[in-house]
Amino acid sequence: MQLPDAVDSLSALAHASRLAVYRLLVNAGADGMAAGEIAKAIDVLPNTLSNHLTILGHAGLVQSRRDGRSIIYSADYDRMRDLLGFLVSDCCGGHPEICAPLVAIGEKADCCA
Repeated sequence: MQLPDAVDSLSALAHASRLAVYRLLVNAGADGMAAGEIAKAIDVLPNTLSNHLTILGHAGLVQSRRDGRSIIYSADYDRMRDLLGFLVSDCCGGHPEICAPLVAIGEKADCCA
């Protein structure tokens, strides 16, 4: 991941509601969630949610697909891994013990395997 892409992703996440949406979608897994379910879960109006999802989509953090009359949103796990990798790529300065807790977290998470 290049710096401009990381800035776009981090900027999209730098809003409480968008971060809540993203965390909800990460937790939902590959099945994702319908827009209406997301709006109810984080208690936002549908038009406000639409704006948040658009911003997250432009940053490459979420993807959408149509399922009948619903639009299902899911986290883009490849983009998430790229962003996390970018953030820790220069970690530790020769001291791997600094990043060891991050490795342990990744090993515990099913999504990161």
